[in-house]
Amino acid sequence: MNSTYRELTVAGLWHNNPGLVQLLGLCPLMAVTTNFVNGLGLGLATLLALVASNLAISTVRDYIRPEIRIPAFVLIIAGNVTLIEMLMQAYFHDLYNILGIFIPLIVTNCIVIGRSEAYASKNPPLHAGYDSLMMGVGFLLVLVVLGGMRELVANGTLFAQAHLMFGEAARGLTLTLSEDFKGLLLAALPPGAFIGLGFLVALKNYIDKRMAQTAKSAKTMPINNFGETA
Repeated sequence: MNSTYRELTVAGLWHNNPGLVQLLGLCPLMAVTTNFVNGLGLGLATLLALVASNLAISTVRDYIRPEIRIPAFVLIIAGNVTLIEMLMQAYFHDLYNILGIFIPLIVTNCIVIGRSEAYASKNPPLHAGYDSLMMGVGFLLVLVVLGGMRELVANGTLFAQAHLMFGEAARGLTLTLSEDFKGLLLAALPPGAFIGLGFLVALKNYIDKRMAQTAKSAKTMPINNFGETA
C-alpha cells in the first residue's frame, strides 16, 4: 500500500472519521442506532451510496461546468440512493420499513455531498473510490458500535433482529446478557444516543492524546553512546 492509500485509510477510519471527528451525518447517526442491525443496515446503505456516487462524480468531473457542479452532484447521488432504496425494498423489506425516511435522506447526508465536493471532484476515480470506501467504513463502524452499545445497555441483547438482514437462520445469533435484565430506557431514547456518541468521541480523543504523549516521549528520550535509547 503506497503512502496515498495509507493516508486515506488512516484519515477515513481515524484521524478524519466522519462520525467522530467531522461530526457529520448526526441526524441518522442518532436516530437509527437503537440497535446493532439498524446501524449496520444504514451504514452499508450510506457506504454504497458514497462509493458509487464518488466514483461517478470523479469520472465525469471534467465534463461538469463549475457553475452547476453542486446540482449535478446531487442528481448523481440521488440516482444512486434511489437504486439502493429500491434494492432494499426488494430484498430487505422489513429492515427498510424500520429505517424509513433515513434511506432517501442519504441524498442530503453531509458526508456524501461533502466528500464529493472536497475530494471526488478533484481526484481520479481510483483515489476517489478508495477515499469514499474508507470514509464509509469509518462511518459504518461508528454506527454499529453506537448501535451495539445502546442495544446492550437498553435491552441486554446484541445482534437482535439479525434475521432482518441475514435471513431466518440468523435468529440464533442474538446474544442475551440475562433473562431478567431490566435495561436502561435512557439508552434507547435520543439522549442516550448523544451520551453514547459523547463517550466514543471522548475515548478517541483520549487515545489520540496518549499516542501523542508516547510519541513525544520517544523523541525526547536520551540516546547513549551506542546509539540506543537510554
